Amino acid sequence: MRDPTLDEVARFVVHEQGAPAVSVAAARFRRGSWALATGVAGKALELGPDPLFDLASVTKPFVAVTAARLAARGVMSLQDPLGRLLPDVRDTASADVPLIFFLAHRAGLDAHRSLFLPLVRGMPFERRAALRAAADARRADAAGPLPEAGFPPLYSDLGYVLAGAALEAVSGLSLDVLVEREVTEPLGLDIHAARGWLARDARFFARVAPTETVTFRGGEVRGAVHDENAWALAGYGLAGQAGLFGTAFALARFGGALLDAGSGRDLTFLSPSALEPLLMTRPGGSLRAGFDGKSGTLSAAGSRASTHTFGHLGFTGTSLWCDPESDRVAVLLSNRVCPSRENVTLRALRPIVHDALFGWPESPLGPLRQS
Repeated sequence: MRDPTLDEVARFVVHEQGAPAVSVAAARFRRGSWALATGVAGKALELGPDPLFDLASVTKPFVAVTAARLAARGVMSLQDPLGRLLPDVRDTASADVPLIFFLAHRAGLDAHRSLFLPLVRGMPFERRAALRAAADARRADAAGPLPEAGFPPLYSDLGYVLAGAALEAVSGLSLDVLVEREVTEPLGLDIHAARGWLARDARFFARVAPTETVTFRGGEVRGAVHDENAWALAGYGLAGQAGLFGTAFALARFGGALLDAGSGRDLTFLSPSALEPLLMTRPGGSLRAGFDGKSGTLSAAGSRASTHTFGHLGFTGTSLWCDPESDRVAVLLSNRVCPSRENVTLRALRPIVHDALFGWPESPLGPLRQS
């Protein structure tokens, strides 16, 4: 359902130079069913009423939930060491670290490595070498034996590079096909990697918002994942840290499904006990496993979200927040990196917009009027 008040929320982001294209969604559970509405705004863009966005790191919750689904069926365990799941890294620094610590950013890895650099230099990209480099990217402060709760948390795309590759090795499927089988198809969500969209929708390139202008990739990136490591590892497929494209409506439905599973309202997708390892709070910070939590009063989730709220942000200008206390979901999708990642205006706008979305439909515009 398109809501004019949510259109105004999206226009607010565009007007404040947060991004040239924006779509938002708000959902709430009342009296046994979900009510969901969306809003869209764009500047000099013809994306249509239901635009697609590069979800960036909001891909990570889908990968973590895929792992939880496989673990619930006994295909593997979240406690399995990486080297058992992914033979290519058996003799690396990360070989003995359980999968759950990669999902929870507690595997002791660096935040990032530019694995894609061979492409910039016009050289062949070797996937196995990149995976081994990621697995050996142990931080200096994470030396020695693995603590029981993992190493101190540090948000790391490298952990998800490895987790995604491990799930592929276990299943024998490419990660985009696996995530579709385990998450998007069971929930009926139009969320896919670019390869999946190209097979389904001839208007994919017309519907999807462009991201950054990148010289070594030939200019404007549109219909291909923005994340350079994901592009190098998977092309139009999916890597563990990024690669999904979707609408605000579909992402809000995913958030609703997580709240349904966590509350026990719907046991067909995931049970509360299967979801609990992903959502449980962990020592040392707000990072969970596949999700982040609300990190105090300055959280991007805003002031209306309860302390139990969980979700994720994406570098391209995306976010998903789910509040189990109020049974509400807030989604903000944008292309704030178009034409350059130097645009950081959205950082200040996120909590304002999430407050508006968590206030829907009673008072969604109050925070905007106060800004």
